[in-house]
This record gives sequence, structure tokens and C-alpha cells, in this order.
Amino acid sequence: MIDLYTAATPNGHKVSIALEELELTYTLHALDLMAGEQKEPWFLAINPNGRIPAIVDRAEDNFAVFESGAILIYLAEKTGELMPTDFKVRSQVLQWLMFQMGGVGPMMGQANVFHRYFPEKIQPAIDRYQGESKRLFRVLDAHLAQHEYLAGDYSIADIANWAWVHTHNWSGVTVDDLPHLQRWLAAIAARPAVQRGIIMPPRVDRTDPTTVGTMLERGQSR
Repeated sequence: MIDLYTAATPNGHKVSIALEELELTYTLHALDLMAGEQKEPWFLAINPNGRIPAIVDRAEDNFAVFESGAILIYLAEKTGELMPTDFKVRSQVLQWLMFQMGGVGPMMGQANVFHRYFPEKIQPAIDRYQGESKRLFRVLDAHLAQHEYLAGDYSIADIANWAWVHTHNWSGVTVDDLPHLQRWLAAIAARPAVQRGIIMPPRVDRTDPTTVGTMLERGQSR
């Protein structure tokens, strides 16, 4: 049994999608980020960084794992699925996972802050982060022109990148001119496990001014 501590964000959805794909039994604990639950001592004992998602694997002596990418690797290695055994292809999966962790997530997260949440419209910052997000989308599109998925078969790399890229409209970035990326987005969105994972937990109303202000204050706008 796995306890999943999460919220309705792209990073949270990476893990709920993976758990659904792997058909693992888990208990979902939705944290109230607006109330700062992720900073409470009981949660910091699970994740010292005070961010979602995190898991506790009850079958492994209550072993805790934090950071969404690390959780995906842990679950894939635990089950032997969504991660190839060939060491070169495994490296490719990890490369594209790091591409999301170090590029797509941070750039889209900053685009969200300046495009959606920040009280002032600082256009150079908006242009910077939307432009970099679009550049990364072009990298994905060019790669997907020659590959059905990012690294061999469908893997945690696809889950991680999809969880962010499918929210491109929220970041104010279009994919209309990226046909291969669109094809990949649609194919993954059609997977039943993805459809189950993406609705857990329910989303908060990010258009509410009170919610937006609190998210900025607590650094949870990603």
C-alpha cells in the first residue's frame, strides 16, 4: 500500500498517473496548499522541502520518497514497468525525464507566475518564460517527428513531460504549429489510466484572487 500526498498540480499528476498506469493500490491524501499543510511538521517529516508530491511506501517499512521525478523512478524500478531494462534506453528515459525536471517544469512554472499570478504584468518576464517554454516544445516536437514516444516505449518520461505540456494554454503558449507534439499529447490523453490520474485530486479554482495571492505567497504556483 502506498500513501500519496499530493495536490492538483502537474507535479502531483505525474505521480497519480503513474500509480494508475502501474495499477498500484494507493491512498490519496490531498493537501490544502492554500492553508499551508505542506509546511506542517508532520509533512516535513516526509518531505523536508515542504512540497508535493510525496509518497510513503507502507510495504517497504514506511519508506518515504519525495521529488516527483524521484518518485517516478522509484515506482518504475519497484514494479519493473514504465522503465526499460536496456541500459542505453533506460538512459534515454532518464534524459527526457531530466529534460522535464530541469527545463519544461521550471520554465512553464515561471510562465504561469508572470502570465497568470503576478499582480503586475512584466512583459519582458512573460516573453522570456513563454518563449523558453515554446523553445522546449519545439525540441519535443522535433524529436517526436521521428519517435512515437520520447524514449522507446511509453515510459515515465512521457508521463512527466505530458503532465506539464498538456497545460500549455494555462502558460499562454500555443502548440498549434507543432503537429507531432499535438499527436503525442492526444495519444497520451486518451489512455484510461491518464484520464483517471489527472482528476485526482480535484483542482482548486486558480482564477480566484484569494487563491492566487496565497499561492504566490507560499511559492506553490507551479
